Amino acid sequence: MVAQDTLDYYRSWLDYRRWFLRIPGVQACVACDGVPRLSVALGTADEPAGTPLTERHRFRIASHSKTFTAVLVLRLVERGRLRLDDPIATWVPGLVGSALAGRTLRELLSHGGGVVRDSKDGDFWQLLRPYPDPDELVRIAAAPSAAVLPRHQRFKYSNISYGLLGLVIEQATGASYADAVRTEILDPLGLSGTAADLEPGRGAEIAAGHSALAYASERTVIDQVSTAALAPATGFVATAADLVAFYSALLPGNDRLLGEDSQRQLRHRMWDVKKAESWYGLGVSLLRVGEHDLFGHGGGFPGHITRTLACPKRRTVASVLTNAIDGPAEPLVTALFSLMDAADSASHRPAPDGVGFTGRFANLWGVQDVALLDGRLFAINPTVADPADDPVALEVVDDSTLKMVSGPGTNSIGELMRYDFAPDGTVRSVRGGSGMTMRPFEIPA
Repeated sequence: MVAQDTLDYYRSWLDYRRWFLRIPGVQACVACDGVPRLSVALGTADEPAGTPLTERHRFRIASHSKTFTAVLVLRLVERGRLRLDDPIATWVPGLVGSALAGRTLRELLSHGGGVVRDSKDGDFWQLLRPYPDPDELVRIAAAPSAAVLPRHQRFKYSNISYGLLGLVIEQATGASYADAVRTEILDPLGLSGTAADLEPGRGAEIAAGHSALAYASERTVIDQVSTAALAPATGFVATAADLVAFYSALLPGNDRLLGEDSQRQLRHRMWDVKKAESWYGLGVSLLRVGEHDLFGHGGGFPGHITRTLACPKRRTVASVLTNAIDGPAEPLVTALFSLMDAADSASHRPAPDGVGFTGRFANLWGVQDVALLDGRLFAINPTVADPADDPVALEVVDDSTLKMVSGPGTNSIGELMRYDFAPDGTVRSVRGGSGMTMRPFEIPA
């Protein structure tokens, strides 16, 4: 679980980070034990049009699709319809005799099959050509060049692998992939904002995707397209609220989608990934952030960058969706768990109830937040990616004074922060670090 004051500050921090990084829109949701505790939409759904983002707008959640596909496969395994050690050619006859024929469902789910990532022509990722249809997908996978590496050699991400798993699901269920997703996952969980790909008549519900500022001074809107046979790898649309509901259903002890054994297989660390304390299971990424062991997935689609993380120990799931191709969804979502760690590790005294010291303040040198995290006061720099990167612990001295009691030695530790309050109780100014005056700061409209 996470304290409400921590969630309140996290919302404010997200709002500032969105403005500071000039991200068009950020949609976020946090749930504990499946119960939403925070749901917010900040900024715009379409920057050129000025359309406000809402909590109902849907995003292209890209590789989150892989978790849905993995859950579908495991549900079919539980019923005896599939085996994880089935060779792919058993279910995709077009691969009989190919270099990939003997690669198993387990290997494809874990990205351990050595399969080509996207084909020799991946310009569908730039919308320069359509995404592969089923026939093209099979041709890509049947080519000798599709087996890029030997099986079991290393973690090698592959969207083609997950497209093939979608064909397996269709063969095993006798239904289209989209219908299987809806019957097996979306309808049972009531995920009305989620679909396996674009749906006719619902295009206006999708937040516009935007280009990056790395190569232009202004963002442009990117068209929305169908992902065809790669929908099981990258096609899904969803809201942050639906994503936290879905991943909450995969927390230990929740058997609405998978039994305990299947959940353990889903979260088993199959491969080390690119950085320390980062792994991949069966359709989920796994990582450690501070004291938290997390699972979930991210997604990168033309115009949308998204990330969802679940913490089994704290029964907390957080999802952050951004509608720009340079949107920093991962640091935005991991920040919540860093704030929880800061609150957990605090040793200074809690603030009295009703304390009026919190707020966002600025001077010539920058911006500083005074925030409550699980009842304790901290000074936090919101311009850095990790809000818990060396926060300063604050204790109440009297009704207008705080003391900086711990933190980096370069700060004014042991010194005071003196508040000037207006008659109505609002803060007029704060004299803080280095004895400099700060004044309340609000994000410009």
